[in-house]
Amino acid sequence: MKNTIKDIDLKGKRVLLRVDFNCPQFEDGKVSDATRINEALPTIKYILEQGAKLIICSHLGRPKGIDAKFSLKPVIAKFSELLGKPVAFADDVAGPDSIKKAKALKAGEVLVLENLRFEKGEEANDPDFAKKLASLADIYVNDAFGTAHRAHASTYGVPQLLPNAVGFLMGKEAEIIGKAVENPARPFVAIIGGSKIKDKIAVINNLIDVVDTMLIGGGLAYTFIKANGGKIGTSICDDESLQLAKDLMAKAKKKGIKFVLPVDTGCATEFKMEAKRVEFPSDKIPDNYGGFDIGKKTIELFKKELKNAKTVTLNGILGVFEFDNFQLGTKEIAEAIASLKGATTIIGGGDSAAAIVKYGCADKVTHISTGGGASLALLEGEKLPYVEIMSEKK
Repeated sequence: MKNTIKDIDLKGKRVLLRVDFNCPQFEDGKVSDATRINEALPTIKYILEQGAKLIICSHLGRPKGIDAKFSLKPVIAKFSELLGKPVAFADDVAGPDSIKKAKALKAGEVLVLENLRFEKGEEANDPDFAKKLASLADIYVNDAFGTAHRAHASTYGVPQLLPNAVGFLMGKEAEIIGKAVENPARPFVAIIGGSKIKDKIAVINNLIDVVDTMLIGGGLAYTFIKANGGKIGTSICDDESLQLAKDLMAKAKKKGIKFVLPVDTGCATEFKMEAKRVEFPSDKIPDNYGGFDIGKKTIELFKKELKNAKTVTLNGILGVFEFDNFQLGTKEIAEAIASLKGATTIIGGGDSAAAIVKYGCADKVTHISTGGGASLALLEGEKLPYVEIMSEKK
């Protein structure tokens, strides 16, 4: 078992907490979706209740050096509002301002550092930068599940220099997703969507060894359908992966796994919001039509497969859910998952999470992952770098 924040005496200590405040923003920089901040609040509040001096660090976007539009200041304004107390801000990372303000912290106070990725040493896991960051605190806590698959200075270098533990969110993510892969309640149904098969090769390959049924939707389904000899019109297809698709289907058949492809498709002649939806069999799409959603017969087929499931994971959307005429599959399957009784239902990050929230199902599923890449890594059977090196309970 790994250390959690409940296993460490935090009173009076300076705690460096790595969070994932990489929140979506409006053009003016204000936070448009505060989910990641809200998910971190239980850990933050617990640390403060223990009388610690809290130093928070996070990345935001992918800046190339210091760039004002990637500053954490607008995010911190929202964070302070949600926390319900003032929050200090350092305009550097492990620099003079950070050092000065970290030393001045009192018990129960919070300091947030500027964007970690303003420092080149962060993504490079530079040992000198890791030492500077670690010098700000007595204890390190990681609650940034969304970055747990990255061996960066703030997620991999620093915890090797300080007593460390996981926060509530990190522990919850690793436990729920890990259990689903290692010891799931059955039947276990995986729904895999998204646009490109290459993005999901590893997760499909690994889950074939774990699940009972795999439902394939989204753009990646057309590569499988074409590999089976179907006609897919202008639908998205990765022709270089046709043999790979055949191999994955053959593996599923050999394992005795139900590998379910769409039987009908919502199509249009052009890719735009107001395009008229027409449904065709998935393997008989006319040459001038492209597939943008699973069809009504497929929706009912998928619902039938979900009916008795005890573990369900959704990773990827099933159509162009941003377009009103092509959101039907994603919406109805999201609602079907949310309606399951007594099942463990796990929603991947990114678009999967956005869809669940959009359709009002967020409070009706077991878990929505905050880390698309990290949750994918776990589903792919990978080990997360930070989880591997963090301290064990004594």
